[in-house]
Amino acid sequence: MDYRDYKIGDIVTVTVTGIQPYGVFASLDEENQGLIHISEVKHGYVENIQELFEIGESLEVMVLDIDEFDGRVSLSLRSLQKTKHHPFSNRKKNPRYGRASGTGFDSLAKKLPIWIDQALNRIEHK
Repeated sequence: MDYRDYKIGDIVTVTVTGIQPYGVFASLDEENQGLIHISEVKHGYVENIQELFEIGESLEVMVLDIDEFDGRVSLSLRSLQKTKHHPFSNRKKNPRYGRASGTGFDSLAKKLPIWIDQALNRIEHK
């Protein structure tokens, strides 16, 4: 099978052939090899990639990218996993999803006259 037979977004079963600190090499078929970069292993931080995989293990992955120049295939396990949180929420610093934060137009309406007075005082004293 040629690497051009694979398409971005395909879900394929691969066999782990090598484990490096930066990712996992996997065989797509007899001729083609792909890489699951450490950032595509799972959501969150991966401390020790060697503890997560074994050589010879079968995995279901998604084809992320195919480099047509050299035939390299990028694979992802992470894209097949569900996220725990909304991808754009910053749940630690700004809990805006599902909670009232106490700021809004009402607060601005109270502050605006104070800000206007401060600005006018600065202009008058120059």
